Amino acid sequence: MFSPKPMKPTFKSYLPPVQTDVKKTIEQPIKKLEPKLLQGEIVVNEVNFVRKCISAESSQDDLWGKLICTNFKVSFIPQDAPTKQKSKLSHLLLGEHDIPLTCLEQVVTVNDTKGKKKVLGSNQKLKFNPTELILYCKDLRIIRFCFDEAGPESAKKVCLAIAHYSHPADLHLLFGFEYQGRRYHETKGERVNGSAPRGGLQTPNFDRPSDWDREIKRTGASEWRVCSINESYAVSESLPEYIVVPVSLADQDLKQYAIFLHDRRIPHWCWNHPNGSALVRMASISDPVQQRKIDQRIFTAITKSHPQRSEVVRLDLDKSLPNIQDIQSAFVRVRQICVIDPFEESEERWLSAIENSRWLEYVRAFLKQSAEIVYYLDGKNAPVILQEEEDRDLNCVVSSLVQLMLDPHYRSMFGFQSLVQKEWVMAGHRFLDRCNHLKKNEKEESPLFMLFLDCVWQMTNQYPAAFEFTEAYLTVLSDSMWIPLFSTFLFNAPKQRAKHLMDFAKSKAIPQGEDPAVCFPPVWDWSQQLSTKDQTLFNNPMYVGKGAACVQNGEVKTFKRTKKSYSTTLRGPSASVRNGLRSGEDTLTRRGSLMSELRSDFSPVKDESPSERFFRDWFSRPADQQGVLIPLVLPSHMALWKLFFLRWVPEACIPKGGPITAYHKLSQLVDEIEILQSQLRQYKGPGPGGTPLPSPSGPLSDQRRMYFKATSPHDPPTPPDFLNSSFPFSPMGNLCRRGIHGTPISKFLNGARIWLSTETLANDAI
Repeated sequence: MFSPKPMKPTFKSYLPPVQTDVKKTIEQPIKKLEPKLLQGEIVVNEVNFVRKCISAESSQDDLWGKLICTNFKVSFIPQDAPTKQKSKLSHLLLGEHDIPLTCLEQVVTVNDTKGKKKVLGSNQKLKFNPTELILYCKDLRIIRFCFDEAGPESAKKVCLAIAHYSHPADLHLLFGFEYQGRRYHETKGERVNGSAPRGGLQTPNFDRPSDWDREIKRTGASEWRVCSINESYAVSESLPEYIVVPVSLADQDLKQYAIFLHDRRIPHWCWNHPNGSALVRMASISDPVQQRKIDQRIFTAITKSHPQRSEVVRLDLDKSLPNIQDIQSAFVRVRQICVIDPFEESEERWLSAIENSRWLEYVRAFLKQSAEIVYYLDGKNAPVILQEEEDRDLNCVVSSLVQLMLDPHYRSMFGFQSLVQKEWVMAGHRFLDRCNHLKKNEKEESPLFMLFLDCVWQMTNQYPAAFEFTEAYLTVLSDSMWIPLFSTFLFNAPKQRAKHLMDFAKSKAIPQGEDPAVCFPPVWDWSQQLSTKDQTLFNNPMYVGKGAACVQNGEVKTFKRTKKSYSTTLRGPSASVRNGLRSGEDTLTRRGSLMSELRSDFSPVKDESPSERFFRDWFSRPADQQGVLIPLVLPSHMALWKLFFLRWVPEACIPKGGPITAYHKLSQLVDEIEILQSQLRQYKGPGPGGTPLPSPSGPLSDQRRMYFKATSPHDPPTPPDFLNSSFPFSPMGNLCRRGIHGTPISKFLNGARIWLSTETLANDAI
């Protein structure tokens, strides 16, 4: 509760005039500063007269208000309500100044007077009164609060509370369990067979045989079957209850093989190419004596599933890709360069530092490995087994990328979400450990899923018309990992998920047999987080999908894809976009790019290997947006994902600039086209006066797909003032470093080629 601080008649202020005026404004008891709380959320500590730092250069724009710690978030409530920013997403579960406790990386307290600084953990003591609190967040924000006028004891207590509640002792103490239990009962009357996400399509959970049966049928995998030997997790705790295996392998044989496989993870099917080649994942075999025997039987069964009985290719990803510790180290370095270190070096030094972090090198390594697997499946017509010691980290990334390159279904939003559910969530990726939600073991922490999203972004950047979703969607998805209200990113394995959700249902008096997706929803129902309007930011106006509409000779038609478009040798031509790429590089550069990765020099055609011929053939043709897509993987083709890494950096924010300006214009154009298409569909012949007759199924403004609507001829041609390169996020108050004097680098962030350092260009020339 906010209470006015009494003024003493003899009070003498030593503050600068501007801060004195702010303080007097605060001390007028105009309104109560009350937090907006979710169901089951309680305030555990709070402190008044807190200053949130907006800029490191000056305190003139700083906000005064109340700092609150709840069992879900850290919340700052400004004394003066700020004007609503059009350039930000309006999150339904979090306010503008809210940070989920699971999003906190470090809680740092500072006492400038005594020159002390301490990183707080759970149940720790603080021997000094903090004058400042710095919150380092996993979504790369750095938030600073100053306690100039706050009571020292209250400030200390709220800092300790934040540190304690951001280190939960157990998984069930995460706020999502309390919130979803309350929400289930309070919304029971509103539900009809559960809630369905946008478009009415329910993202499959792959926790039942029917989900796998549909996938088998969709990909034409007639020689594969759904196997139920892992029901009740009888064989492996980290695999789903239902997996897909070759028809020729008996359940009894699989049980025997499981004994010798790491964590008893049976080889399981991921996807089938139309030519019959299967993509399979498996863990390593722990017993060297049994390895040859088991390998032979598994390989024989997979070969039998292929129409041409092609031999199996096995790839050991542990030997060819960086390990999880290397990936974590690279991410820490690139985060340090982008948001923690000031921009005080020259642009060349800064870009070289990004390159030396090795993050983009690792992104490139995963894309290159995945492209080579595409060759085996699509070019060589061979089944592929991806092998990794535990089959729960590198295999998740590579299997997902391979399917994204080969199957246009996964480039739709619905398909992409089902891909993540299938290859990450149900395949047993350790989200709890890799995200370090409980902050118990930093050695297990690694941003594998973030690396995957960066790889996906690289492909959307190179083939902007091939994906239904936008980079805003990928960024919001990455942020959702740190909101503990959804079941998707909370668990290490399917059995752990099932056990915790069962215990959760019992403790919250939820009827037995209720669908877990209803009582503890996954992240895929975006209406939980965003309004219908904000969700339209996920829609790519350039997407040429299976159902994308066009107008030919005044008639509305849709693009249709045949099975042949899967084949790289039968790809249809495209007159408008050469190779489907955004960049303006010439054809010869593209043609040789991936091949030069396989061999350092170009050989005569007669000496070409089959793989070189495959890639040369692919890059010499226009890319079919609904066919196979292979990314360019030279160092110069890898770009920093600016919206993710630089969205909070004020110096990197370009007013009315960045990719959003093109998105803005394209969205308006697509919206106008869709209005015209709707009018064409409504047209039923001339009525009185030669005007089209109205139709009851006319377009409604809230059903339009684009975030930016078509403009009238009277609107100004320039982008709106609120547009900037960080849109739909805002750096205002979200990145405030201590004591820096930054050099603006926005002029270095506008062009694509400027991101190529001299070292990268030199490497390309080799």
